Amino acid sequence: MKNLADAIEEFIIRELLQDSEDSLLVQRNELAERLSCAPSQISYVLSTRFTPERGYMVESRRGSGGFVRIVRVVPQQEKVKRELAAAELVQHFAAQRLITQRERKLLEYMLEIIDASEAKKKKVLQQAMMRLSSTGQG
Repeated sequence: MKNLADAIEEFIIRELLQDSEDSLLVQRNELAERLSCAPSQISYVLSTRFTPERGYMVESRRGSGGFVRIVRVVPQQEKVKRELAAAELVQHFAAQRLITQRERKLLEYMLEIIDASEAKKKKVLQQAMMRLSSTGQG
């Protein structure tokens, strides 16, 4: 028997796969109502199962008319081929309109001048994206 978190994750992934884009825009309350659960349960699943390590970025806007955007960072077909470099992820974020063109240029420059491994660059990029989404930018 599946637990509620599994059912929520499965529903979100199914919705992402139906969409031809690599992103899904939902309202937390509507999703909770549709799945007969509390909004906090949706938040829990998003924070534990839709992480950058698992290939997702989650942007959340609170308040009336707030939403949650779930983005598949690396499209499924590219996961099989190879892992994207940090600079390629920046381009993907810009294409998905998660960041502005100005932010794209700044992030690309930052990644260019950092003397670090690719793994460290991705970690820095992840932290920068989290800051951008928490300030309501991008």
